[in-house]
Amino acid sequence: MITDLEQAIDPWLQHMTWRRDFDSWRERRLNQEQYQAERIGMLAGAAGPMAGLRLLDLGAGMGGFAVAAALAGARVSACEYNPAYCRIIGLRAARHGLPLPVFNAAGEALPFPDAAFDAVTAWDVLEHVQDPARMLRELARVLRPGGHALITAINRRAWVDPHYHIAGLNWLPRPAAEALIAWRGRSKAGAAFRDMQRLSEMHYFHYGELLRLCAGLGFRVRDLREEQLRAGQFVSRKASRRAIRATLRAVGLEGVAYRAQRRWYVGMFELALEKAPG
Repeated sequence: MITDLEQAIDPWLQHMTWRRDFDSWRERRLNQEQYQAERIGMLAGAAGPMAGLRLLDLGAGMGGFAVAAALAGARVSACEYNPAYCRIIGLRAARHGLPLPVFNAAGEALPFPDAAFDAVTAWDVLEHVQDPARMLRELARVLRPGGHALITAINRRAWVDPHYHIAGLNWLPRPAAEALIAWRGRSKAGAAFRDMQRLSEMHYFHYGELLRLCAGLGFRVRDLREEQLRAGQFVSRKASRRAIRATLRAVGLEGVAYRAQRRWYVGMFELALEKAPG
C-alpha cells in the first residue's frame, strides 16, 4: 500500500530517475530519519547533548534530520521554504507521533526572536538561498551567544558536482557546464521545483572565501571533517582510499593531503560556526 508520505515525496524525485541507484536513493528519501546518525553525532559533538537542545533545522527539506534530532531528544523547530516540503515534514513527524513545529519561511528572514536557539543546522541550504551572507547573518541573530550553527557548502572546484553528478563540471565556464548538463539529460527543467535550480544561479564557494565570509560575521569556524581526521574518526568508504590515507598518515602527510583535497577536489565543506559568547 502506498502511504501518504510516499505520495507526497515521489513527485519530487522524478527528475533524478537517471541515477543508477535510484531505487535505493528513493528508499533513503522515504526513510531519511533512519540515516542521520553521522550528522546527529556532528551536532552533538559541536553543541553538546541532544536532550533539551533548542534546535532550528533551517532548510529542513523532507524532514529527515529534523525528525531524527527530535527523536534524539532535541526541541526542534523545522523551517523550510518549499510549502510542499513543509507538508512532507509534517507527515514524517506524524508517523513517529512527534508534535514538530514547521515554519514556511526563507533563510534570509527567519520568523524567530533573537537568541532563540542553542544550535542551528543548515544542511544543503547555503547554495540555494538568494543571499548567503544575509542568511548567515540571520543564523547569528537567532543563535544565543556561544551557540553553534552547522552548515554545508558546495566547493566551487568540486570535481564531481554534488547536484548533477558530472565529473569536471565545475572546472568549466558556467554556460558550458549548463550545456553539458542539458546534453547529459540531467537538467531539472520540467521538474516539480520552482526555486533556484540552474547551476549558474546557485552559490558555490572557495574554501578561503567561505571562511572569510563567516569570520566577518563574527563566527569562529571549525572544519568538522578535519576534526574527524585528527581524531582518527574520518573513515573513507573505499578500500583503495583507506590504503592511500594509511600511507599518507605513516609519512605524516595525511593532513596536508586533506587540505589540498579540500581546496581543489572535494564536493562539500561541512563546518561548525560558533557565535561569540556574550
